[in-house]
Amino acid sequence: MSLTQLRENGASAPIRPVTAQALLEMKRAGLAITALTAYDYPTARLVDQAGIDLILVGDSVGMTVLGYESTLPVTMEEMLHHTRAVARGVKRAFLVADMPFGSYQASSDEAIRNATRFIKEAGAHAVKIEGGERRADLVRRMTDAEISVVAHIGLTPQSFHRMSGYHVQGRSIEAIESLYADAAALQDAGAVAIVLEGIPREVAAEATRRCEVPTIGIGAGPDCDGQILVFHDLVNLTFSPPAKFVRRYVDAATFFGSALERYRCDVTERTFPADAESYHLSREVAVQVEALEEHPNVLVRADALAKSDVVDDPFEEFTKLVPTGRG
Repeated sequence: MSLTQLRENGASAPIRPVTAQALLEMKRAGLAITALTAYDYPTARLVDQAGIDLILVGDSVGMTVLGYESTLPVTMEEMLHHTRAVARGVKRAFLVADMPFGSYQASSDEAIRNATRFIKEAGAHAVKIEGGERRADLVRRMTDAEISVVAHIGLTPQSFHRMSGYHVQGRSIEAIESLYADAAALQDAGAVAIVLEGIPREVAAEATRRCEVPTIGIGAGPDCDGQILVFHDLVNLTFSPPAKFVRRYVDAATFFGSALERYRCDVTERTFPADAESYHLSREVAVQVEALEEHPNVLVRADALAKSDVVDDPFEEFTKLVPTGRG
């Protein structure tokens, strides 16, 4: 086992990677856990360097990056591709990969094989699966296979059709008790954290109080142990109205749109690129090019001179052939 500690760009202090145990200690200390999605290398670097504790390569990549109508079409290969890219940009954060729809529902053996690929091939630290009590056995088997699992209950987007759309969950006594039972079963099965999505604040607060592992909320109020948002929601790159729980911190769509319009104008008005943004020939080559343009008939002779073994200075012989008019 290597004892080498990561250091970023020659920094004197070693980087301390966030682990599942670190997240648990943050919960116990009452420290808020920060989490965001990322789907590519540059975004991952920005999120990681901002000090975000947990990065999720979410299957929401289907809607935010790939242009799908929902998360359901996203494939294993697409998720592995994006997870690899994000892993290359992460030095500190705990990296979680979403298991896409169809990759863990058929059988436990297939689920473990697919989850292992995220850890072994893509560099994830944990995988995330949706579902409550019915996923407890799978979480237990994955944990036994040395795969850390983040569970996800409440509004689970992969259950879009069963839920008849995206609706807040846990609004009846029966539904609330079911959520508490889900959280308890998943925790007991070994989940290292539980995402609570789209549930009333009061329910999320009680679930967080009952849970010994960290809860990460999205649309679940401020009382969870941590919060997660989709990166593209946070910076307004979704091209759609935000959900109630989204806070936008910058208008990247307007920012990028303005830059793109300016670029288009500069090109059409021929003000880009400027001379300072262009490369130039050396004086010697420029003289030869100018001479060839004025006397193209000597091109063959000049090429022969350049390849000659008996000419000491092909350029000198060339200028004898073609007067340049330069002193």
